[in-house]
Amino acid sequence: MNDAGAVVCGPLSGQGALAEGILRALPDWFGLEQALVDYAHAADELPTFVAARGGETVGFLTLKPTSGDAVEIHVMAVIPGAHRRGVGRALVERAATHARAQGFSMLHVKTLAPSDPHPPYATTRAFYVAVGFCPLEVLPQVWGPENPCLLMVMVL
Repeated sequence: MNDAGAVVCGPLSGQGALAEGILRALPDWFGLEQALVDYAHAADELPTFVAARGGETVGFLTLKPTSGDAVEIHVMAVIPGAHRRGVGRALVERAATHARAQGFSMLHVKTLAPSDPHPPYATTRAFYVAVGFCPLEVLPQVWGPENPCLLMVMVL
């Protein structure tokens, strides 16, 4: 349990329905239907960590290995009422501990680059910096020039 009272369990599989419910509560971040469905499906197949507070599920994080050394936060979401309460930090810390134990040396995540003015993603970038990620590179070819991708990394 962390100081926010969040309990993080995992890694688990079969969390697609839970993930979908949380993602649908966050349309500012997960407004594209096919992407939302794909993320929910990934939570069924990939290692997923689930955060609960006061008996309520409030967030999840799914990892995807990308090489022998690196694992990606494929998707992470925390319900709006639990933002800024330590839930996201607890999820990242638990995922990083697991990744280290599995022999990975890097954790990375993709988000929208600062050149995109969408305010929710400024908050997302600030969160990732606060928990120890560093911006590495902007990759406009990942999601297209209209949605420039920022790759952020954390050395484990």
